[in-house]
Amino acid sequence: MSSESNTVATTGLSGNTGWLVGGALGGAIGAVAFGIVMWLLDPDVLSAAIPSIYGLDPVSPVGWAVHVAHGVVLGIVFGVLVTRPPILGTLRTDVETDALSRTGIVFRTTAAGFVFGLLVWTVLPLIVLPVWLDAVGGSGAEPLTTAAAGSLFGHLLFGTVLGAVFAVTVDLPDRTAETPF
Repeated sequence: MSSESNTVATTGLSGNTGWLVGGALGGAIGAVAFGIVMWLLDPDVLSAAIPSIYGLDPVSPVGWAVHVAHGVVLGIVFGVLVTRPPILGTLRTDVETDALSRTGIVFRTTAAGFVFGLLVWTVLPLIVLPVWLDAVGGSGAEPLTTAAAGSLFGHLLFGTVLGAVFAVTVDLPDRTAETPF
């Protein structure tokens, strides 16, 4: 038991819930980084738009709380996905490309987070949000404009931070694709 705690202290979270904690932590930190970008570009998105999606009063702390909660949930989804055998096996695979062969699991997991951020941006604000707003009687999403570029940057930042935090907090190097948990 003591050797297990020493391993956790030196290499990161392990065990059956390490991916859960790492995903939630990475998602929360990534959401805060993304939230800062949103706040700098358009503070009303956090204070009014996000709470209004759920019919809540437009209050900044409520918007931040909902935004970070979204990040935590998405971080857990990332943790589930990246520890699945096909994805974990791909991240751990030795490649013949010289540049990629010099990268480690931390870089590859961070890159997987970047791709996850792109996927989230493609699915949630571009597809799900307009459908949701139409269903609840909202005004619909605004057309693809400069706001979309800021949203894209924010989601890529979220995914990159999520992947990096996950990679450094969860003990992935010792896991094989056959036993991701």
